[in-house]
Amino acid sequence: MNTNIKGTPGNGINVGALREFADQVAAKPAAGIATFGVVTTWEGGTRTRARTMPLVLGDTALARGFVIDADEPAELLGTDTAANPQELILAALNACMTATYAANAAAMNIELQSLTIRTKGSLDLRGFLGIDPGINPGYDQVEYEVELTSSPTFALRVSGGGFPLLGDSCSRSTGFLLHRAT
Repeated sequence: MNTNIKGTPGNGINVGALREFADQVAAKPAAGIATFGVVTTWEGGTRTRARTMPLVLGDTALARGFVIDADEPAELLGTDTAANPQELILAALNACMTATYAANAAAMNIELQSLTIRTKGSLDLRGFLGIDPGINPGYDQVEYEVELTSSPTFALRVSGGGFPLLGDSCSRSTGFLLHRAT
């Protein structure tokens, strides 16, 4: 498997297969239903280990075998052996947006040279700790900034978007209120 795909035609995305898959989903919407799952076990303290379940795409189950560990830093009563759940949520959001940008750019024949997404969100731990029931225990908003470069004829620095349909699809695909950084 070629892991050095930056700057390659299609950004490492098989554009023909992407278009073929999109056509299949358009013709048979059930083929585009993807069901993801993980099983998480408590490992003691604030440590957890999640294992991915088979991905069901349409009517096909695809084996997955990934392990995702989580822990909290010592300041939040953990042992700091892994990223914490909030960091994993933000990393997963960024990974989703990155795949979306790369695929959309490839479909538009835009060759990416670099793509960086910075995401942050603040939590008021008084909500999590139950100190004030009027405070949301989760994020009220998540801010993200996208920086990408391509060929000399196409360079873009955007906050939360860039491709007309892409920014909207990223915003609609999360459970967060996404806010474009200023």
